[in-house]
Amino acid sequence: MPLPVEIERIQKKVEAGEKLEDSEFEALKHAATQAGSPQLRTAVAQALLNADAVIEALQLLETLKRDFPTNMHVHLAIGRAAISQEKWGDAEAALLEGLRLQPDDPEILTALAVVALRRGERSRARALVDDVLSRDPFHAEAQLLAGELRQTATVSEFKASKDDFVHALLDQLKRQSTPHLVQKGQLLVRLSRKGIARLDLDALYEDFNDSGRSLDEGVSSVGKEIAEKALALPGGRLQFLARVLPVLRDSSFLERSEGAVRREGPAGLWIFYAVEDPESVLYVPQGLLDAHRMGVDQLDGVAWKNLDARPAEVRAIELEQGALRLSPKPTGLWCIAHGDGHDGARLLTPAHQAAMEKAAGPDPFRVYLGLRELVLFCREGDPINSGKLEGLDAARDGIAGAWRLHDGKLTQLSDWAGVG
Repeated sequence: MPLPVEIERIQKKVEAGEKLEDSEFEALKHAATQAGSPQLRTAVAQALLNADAVIEALQLLETLKRDFPTNMHVHLAIGRAAISQEKWGDAEAALLEGLRLQPDDPEILTALAVVALRRGERSRARALVDDVLSRDPFHAEAQLLAGELRQTATVSEFKASKDDFVHALLDQLKRQSTPHLVQKGQLLVRLSRKGIARLDLDALYEDFNDSGRSLDEGVSSVGKEIAEKALALPGGRLQFLARVLPVLRDSSFLERSEGAVRREGPAGLWIFYAVEDPESVLYVPQGLLDAHRMGVDQLDGVAWKNLDARPAEVRAIELEQGALRLSPKPTGLWCIAHGDGHDGARLLTPAHQAAMEKAAGPDPFRVYLGLRELVLFCREGDPINSGKLEGLDAARDGIAGAWRLHDGKLTQLSDWAGVG
């Protein structure tokens, strides 16, 4: 059955990598549900990837793989998703399975050429591109890859020296705030979970030369890999985006976080971005964001969406002589206590603000941000619990001061008693 013209238009927009409007996505999703075809459902998955809705896209692709194991389009979509994650082995496996189901398919051959080129296998990439163009000289993506291959071939004639490569690499590591040291021909990189990674500079230079990339491209790629290794960050773009969350910090943290991605938050506070990790808070360096060709606004949108998918309960709490413990009954003092370092940011989300009002009643609230692991609050008109919060000092990683939350806005108070 031919697709309606509007759905065909939306599909072409998805294939071009463009983000859909909400109404367009809903129309595509409805059409996929009605038709039940794997082609439309893979288009929905690709639309989610284009919108950086990583978790939902990966879940849908896994379902499609289970429901349509012999459909070429499903394996092609999975391969493209793995390419976006820079998981070249997984991408090649999925694409080869699709090629087995439909030999000589130009879309699969082109995607395999992308994998080969990103791996530095230029001869294989050129053979695949030539194969596609021999069948369809006007294939747009194959033409782009052919141009990229010609450009890298020209650049490779003027190889950078080892000194130029090492100098550029060290500058890149400095810009992305990766702790490092050069010692006896080795690059030493400090790891976030303790320990030192030792990388041979001669081997790094040889790999760079073999890749056929320009100096800027090669150094950017190596720098990104080292940043991911140093911070234990996930290697692919989609894996990285699936785990990034916002963190609320005060201005004093700016001195300790040179090179970390950030934006201004409310009332003189700052929003930083960290990758979800059970052991520590791993702040995203600007160099890694640049390597993934992303802007702060895009990262910010994904981070808050991820936080919404990880809600925390509002719990009653007791505070006696500085000791905190959960209470089985209301005390007038409440907490947001997921304990993952992101509870301060949760305070700024409409969903958690609604949960606060459901538990404690309407705002305004007095808020204590002095502990990184949790947020304490009480009704502004509660003098006893306000006094308890006033007596608490901020921990080293906490945010000092007295705070007020009203109408979704966080403001700092000069003192607790000054606002009634």
